[in-house]
Amino acid sequence: MRETFHIEVLGPEADEVQTRISVRVGSLETAQERALRLFARARVPQRSGEPAHAVRVIDGAGREVFFRSRFDAGD
Repeated sequence: MRETFHIEVLGPEADEVQTRISVRVGSLETAQERALRLFARARVPQRSGEPAHAVRVIDGAGREVFFRSRFDAGD
């Protein structure tokens, strides 16, 4: 069964959402993989503006189910 997750790429300010997308996937793991790919693209040096600082996944009920910051990623 597919579920809707919301992926948000966050900027340096608290709760500054740079990008928000909704995805319908079969599992939380698939949503996490998609979030990490989006986060990696948002942090490349060629991107204009401030680089992303974190990414989070929110389930259909509005609960945060995954969070990764640039510090967790090894930067």
